[in-house]
Amino acid sequence: MLNRYPAWKNVLVVLITALGFLFALPNLYGEDPAVQVSPASGSQVSAGTVQQVEQALDAAKLAYKSAAFAENRVLVRFADTDAQLRALDVVKQSLGAQYTVALNLAPRTPAWLSDVGLVPMSKGLDLQGGVHFQLQIDLNAAVQNRLQRSMNDLRSAMREKLIRYDDVSLSGNVMSIALRSPDDLAKARSLLAAQYSNLTVVDGAQPNSLSASVSDKEVQDLRQQAVEQNITTLRNRVNELGVAEPIVQQQGANSIVVELPGVQDTARAKEILGGTATLEFRLVDYTADPFDAQKTNHVPLDDQLFTRKDSGAPVLLKRDVIASGDQLVNAISGFSQDEGTPDVSVTLNSAGAAKMGDTTRQNLGKPMAVLFIETKSHVQQVDGQTLITHDKSYSVINVATIRGIFSKQFQITGLAQDEAQNLALLLRAGSLAAPMDFVEERTVGPSLGAENIRQGFNAAALGFALVVLFMAFYYKVFGVIADLAVFMNLVLTVALLTLFHATLTLPGIAGIVLTLGMGVDANVLINERIREEVRNGNTPQAAIHSGYERAFATIVDAHVTTLIAAFMLFLFGTGPVKGFAVTLTLGIITSLFTAIMGTRSIVNGLYGGRKLEKLPV
Repeated sequence: MLNRYPAWKNVLVVLITALGFLFALPNLYGEDPAVQVSPASGSQVSAGTVQQVEQALDAAKLAYKSAAFAENRVLVRFADTDAQLRALDVVKQSLGAQYTVALNLAPRTPAWLSDVGLVPMSKGLDLQGGVHFQLQIDLNAAVQNRLQRSMNDLRSAMREKLIRYDDVSLSGNVMSIALRSPDDLAKARSLLAAQYSNLTVVDGAQPNSLSASVSDKEVQDLRQQAVEQNITTLRNRVNELGVAEPIVQQQGANSIVVELPGVQDTARAKEILGGTATLEFRLVDYTADPFDAQKTNHVPLDDQLFTRKDSGAPVLLKRDVIASGDQLVNAISGFSQDEGTPDVSVTLNSAGAAKMGDTTRQNLGKPMAVLFIETKSHVQQVDGQTLITHDKSYSVINVATIRGIFSKQFQITGLAQDEAQNLALLLRAGSLAAPMDFVEERTVGPSLGAENIRQGFNAAALGFALVVLFMAFYYKVFGVIADLAVFMNLVLTVALLTLFHATLTLPGIAGIVLTLGMGVDANVLINERIREEVRNGNTPQAAIHSGYERAFATIVDAHVTTLIAAFMLFLFGTGPVKGFAVTLTLGIITSLFTAIMGTRSIVNGLYGGRKLEKLPV
């Protein structure tokens, strides 16, 4: 018989179709509008918080589906977005500033699917909503931070060269250096000329003093570098959050726009995006009395006074920084093997590792501290204008005696578990060149996304229904088989989007509709070929065999050329264009499978091995 089909191909079609339905299944359940409550200051929420939220909602006569406590957060589900938006204000007023209350979307996927790792596909901001942030960069602080580092380096360099100085201070963009003698003045001038050629050095107002400043052009370069570094850091942080298809782009001279579609923990996203925490490793000055320095306000010239985070006790640290957060190449939170307390395992780059190795080798038995630095913003209304100021808070989170020589890898303790996780994430993503403030925070409501989904679904459903009716009417039983193939194509495309964690956007829906049309076109080619073979006098079985064989090359050519175009769109396109290209590519692959193997398996199951007088095509 000419019309034979191997059993293994039938098994493969059944297996792939079954897996496709399984992977696509989570997308049928949808999502609930939700309000999420998270701690704002690193504290813990509890079951009592759930009761407080429930009482506030009941008092406001707001109906909700459920309120649950898990993973240090409370998630309240609602039936519609109107109730969700009203509940947001009610819960905020009830809980106060110690909690962060944000909008969210909670999947309704059954536990038995979630337990095996099956979750709905990701959707873009235009479909399921999300959050939109505009962050403003304090570019003046970026310049100041750079000059502060240069000033600290200059102090270290002058000590190494035995250049005596009384003070090195910073005012605006000008460093003032007070030397001890004319000889020290000459040495300092030579040092600045050799190692700090970017600074313009002139004589200071006082005897034996110098003033060093940066040019306006370098200030502009520093500002632009700060914007670029902050964009890179934000992208790294967004990647750590696992958000699909985010948008991070510059807007104006000093602003960055971040859009996070379908983010599951909006409170933590905001905390991570705006986080400015970093670390410095310094030696402890154990020769001076920190309590006396705190009492008399007399701090040794080469020291700085800080306090312990755990006890508030004063600590004197050397000004010289051994290594800092921007020299870390990796950081992983975990638990120490000795005490079982949270820790952060850090890895330094080559420069930081070299200095850490030299320091630990020369200071065995001496204490070293980890200084935790965080920049906090303060918003004030002055003369009708919003004034944003930044204050740095310093706390010593760990003091340990150097017991051995280490350089590249070591552990940091002294943090709570949430603090350790967030700090590790911030350090991995890189440090910000300058602090940023959220000047605009907007939630793109799920209602807009739901409307987009509804319209897109209606368009796809209407087009699919018309195609089904036409194919069934024009090609009879073979048309119904083609309809089954198109439906299988849709299911497999959704399954692949879910499996590969691709993001579905509104243009992506257009790509799916286009691939459904291509799937129909492939089946039309096959059916017309079979009709032609029947008209030429071939037997029905021979017509089926020849129809598939002769249509194969044409179908492959059409799909491959479209696949090349989709690849180019993905390679050079951005945002929505990429979303269209992804769904188009996956749809082309599934269309080839369903048109060539899927329909052939069904046809042979119905007509293979039978003696036929005619075909219903």
